[in-house]
This record gives sequence, C-alpha cells and structure tokens, in this order.
Amino acid sequence: MNSRYDLKKIMDIDKWHKLQDSMSLVTRMAIITVDYKGVPVSKHSQCQAFCSAVREDPALSSYCQKCDARGGLEAVRSNKPYIYQCHFQILDIAIPIVVDDQYIGAVMAGQVKLRDPDVPIEQIVTRPPNVETDKKFKALSEEYESLPVLSFEEVEKIADMLFHLCNYIVEEAIRKSDMLEMYRNSITLEHPAHAPDSSYEHIQALQSELSNTLIEKKIKKSSNVYQAGNSLLQPAFDHIFRHKHENVDLKDMAALCHVSPSYFSRIFTKETGENFSVFVPHLKIGWAKELLETTELAVNQISDELGFADAGYFIKTFRKFENLTPAAYRKIYRNNREL
Repeated sequence: MNSRYDLKKIMDIDKWHKLQDSMSLVTRMAIITVDYKGVPVSKHSQCQAFCSAVREDPALSSYCQKCDARGGLEAVRSNKPYIYQCHFQILDIAIPIVVDDQYIGAVMAGQVKLRDPDVPIEQIVTRPPNVETDKKFKALSEEYESLPVLSFEEVEKIADMLFHLCNYIVEEAIRKSDMLEMYRNSITLEHPAHAPDSSYEHIQALQSELSNTLIEKKIKKSSNVYQAGNSLLQPAFDHIFRHKHENVDLKDMAALCHVSPSYFSRIFTKETGENFSVFVPHLKIGWAKELLETTELAVNQISDELGFADAGYFIKTFRKFENLTPAAYRKIYRNNREL
C-alpha cells in the first residue's frame, strides 16, 4: 500500500491527541492512530493496564502486532470498521481512514470485553497452548477483570461514530492543507525568489497576501463561442460550446467535420495545444468554475449540467486541473471576494 498523504504533516497532532483522549473517555475504549504503514502517529489514549502489560512482554507483544496488522488489513479491504477479537479474546476495532479512495491510516480502538458472549466475532489471531503464557495471564487476572464491558450494539455504534467522525476530520484537514499548498504555489509563481515556508506563522502571511495571488486575479472566463483558426474544425467547436451538457466523443466530432478521427485529432491538437481528451474536460472545468462563482447550484447539479458521468468523477476531474475540490474552490472564491 502507498499513500500521497502524511497524517503527521496534515494534522495538528497535539490537537488530535486531545480529541483522541476525549473520544477514549466517552467510548471507554483505548484508542491509537496509525499511518498507512501501521506506524503510530499518536500516543495511546487510555491504554488498559492488562494490554499494557501484555504488549511489554516480548513473547506476547508479537501476537498483539499481528492482531493490529491483520485487523487493519481487513478494515482496508472492506472500507469499513472491522470488529474482531485479539489473541486474548478482547474486543478490538480497526477503523480505516480513506480520503479520495486513498487509504491513509487507521484508528485502532478497543481493549474491552463483550457483554454478549454468544455474539460470533472472529478471533483474528490464536496462540498455541503455553504454560508460561497461562501463568502470565493468571498473574494479570485482576487487570483482565477490570477491562471495560460493552454490549455488541454499543461497540457497533461506537465503531460507526468513530469511522464517520475521524474520516470527516482528516478529510477537512487535507482540504485545508491542499488549499494552503495552492496558496504557496501561487505565491511562488508570483515571487519565484521567495521559497515557500510551511510554518504556521507563514500561513497567516500567505492569507494576508491573497490579494496578490492568482486566486484574486480575474479568472479567464470561457466564452460561449470559439473562433477556430482552422475553419474545418468550427462545426466541432460550435457543437461543444452549444451542447455543454453532452459528453462529446472524438469520433462524433470528426464525423461532424467530415474527416477521419486520426486527422481530426492531429489538427485539433495543433489548433488548441491540447489533446481532445484533455481540452474538453479542461474546458468544462472552466465552465464549472463560472457556475461555482455565479450560482448556488450544488456540486452534483453542476456535474449534471456539464455532462459528467457522476459527481464523483466530476470532483476528481476538477481536482486534477485545479488541485482542490469544487466546494473548496467556491469557498476560496467567496472568501476572497469578502476581503
């Protein structure tokens, strides 16, 4: 697995620790956050005494690590919280954090016992019988008995809550990080001598310089007509601009201009400087920006207006050309107007 996101860079880890501690107190579960490689990016919140002792034991800690790894893998595969029992039959949950179809980490929660013994839950790792392990377990019997006890229904509700809450918070942090990165890139374009600074203090300076960035400059509007330098292509451009709601095809446009697809593609690229497959979505994103700026249409409505297959594909295409989502673009545009 790989990810272009780094939780340590996009999150304020100190604030995340406080939130994680609060979630742990409310849910009565121990919680830790790991990146996509399984490496912890946060401290352990409310780690139970029994589990702390087990994880400190060289012979037993490897089984705990196997549980974490396999639980995380199952959560990624299903893209939803995975509830399982560890090698001591203690209940744990692996909660995947997925943004834009990218797995970027997980929240591992649990260290509780189940009140409903008849609920079938997979024990993800088993240990072979061992006299020494039995002695260690008996020595920790008091700590084991003090583990929190929850019903399966409570566990399911907590898992669902953590899944939606953590994914929402991380997604918003990524959106903010992407917007700030766009600001930095814009300023770098305007002032190449100034190297971008990622410090918090510089972020405030970036925001004060927004009036000098590319965002505030008048965005070149996509007109409703296109005068082709090569008149042979004019029927295609007329059709594209008059039928913005259609998903146009190169072969159809070539037929409209009475030329072969290969010849159409060649002269079209010469005319626009872009392949047909790039020019058309690029043009539609320009129209989308106008709609985001001038209307209250929802993102899915704009997607339909411009003939995209679905809103998800529209958002991915917009992000490809603009390095941020349509919603983020609209927010930046409106905030900038209020400056």
